[in-house]
Amino acid sequence: MTTLKVHNIESAPEGSKALLENSQKSFGMIPSLHGVLAGSPQVLEAYKTLHELFTQSSFNEEELTVVWQTINVEHACHYCVPAHTGIAKMMKVDDEITEALRNETPLENAKLEALRTMTLSIVRNRGNVSQEDLDAFYAAGYGEAQVLDIILGLSQKTISNYVNHIAHTPVDAPFQKFAWSKDTVVS
Repeated sequence: MTTLKVHNIESAPEGSKALLENSQKSFGMIPSLHGVLAGSPQVLEAYKTLHELFTQSSFNEEELTVVWQTINVEHACHYCVPAHTGIAKMMKVDDEITEALRNETPLENAKLEALRTMTLSIVRNRGNVSQEDLDAFYAAGYGEAQVLDIILGLSQKTISNYVNHIAHTPVDAPFQKFAWSKDTVVS
């Protein structure tokens, strides 16, 4: 099994120490993902920067959750699905949205479902989406900025999902109760 080291402040490369200290202050712990990313200060900084930029995008909390979880589930990320389930709860996102995303069932809100569908199209087609997909997304009330914002979120999630696959990142204690596996999806 391939794994990458989960660093703490003492074991991390010098360029990652301050970033991990900030994680500790922000979360009251160092998320395992941050510990793994700390193996490359540049990757940890890129991930944190992309996260900050994505949370400042045009999307509200529900929409952020739809983009994050759609990508996490599509990539079958054992770490990010439970982590973003907990994050969605902290952001007060309706549990029905989170469960639909985790279980790959349609969302009741048509606009959020259009966002989920466009996100899946971008991920599955590696950005080669059809004009019909774009037209449906725009008809749901989104615009060009939101297409670009999905790609920003995908950039962040590609880093975390791929690293978690390689590292077999352990799920942090606060998120273990939200454990998830693609094999256990309820349809």
